[in-house]
Amino acid sequence: MERFDLDGKRYEVLRLLGKGKGGYSYLVTDGEREFVLKQIHHEPCDYYQFGDKLQSELRDYEKLRALGIRMPELYAVDEAGERLLKEYIHGPTIAELVERDAVLPSYPEQVRQMCEVLYAAGLNIDYYPTNFVVRDGLLYYIDYECNPYMAQWDFENWGKQYWGRNAVG
Repeated sequence: MERFDLDGKRYEVLRLLGKGKGGYSYLVTDGEREFVLKQIHHEPCDYYQFGDKLQSELRDYEKLRALGIRMPELYAVDEAGERLLKEYIHGPTIAELVERDAVLPSYPEQVRQMCEVLYAAGLNIDYYPTNFVVRDGLLYYIDYECNPYMAQWDFENWGKQYWGRNAVG
């Protein structure tokens, strides 16, 4: 099992949670609690241009946190290793719920409430369903990415098509 040290603590990797355009996310534990470790990667992405991925994640986290977007807390940053240690939000992703046709109408409505705040700030987030987890009926945006608002990439014009039948409307 892979292990790593961060801020003087040792963490053990339990499993890969997913891979995005900016990094790999792993479920890790310190022996007491579970966390998400995001390891930044530098693999090419044909449809997206990156600058400094780690600094971009940190800036985006602060922007979204200031707006009150519900998301995992950032606990630690390893700049040299390009890693983020985040709160683990236990629950199904919207992608998993779409597969089971179990997306409740309240979930897209919660995204639309986020959009009101985001659009007023001139921002979009990545509305793809793997980026959202439901815990206790509340929707969490588990990625930290945000971008300048563009209508073609907002929830109504792009994101909702991936959210199943209860997102229409």
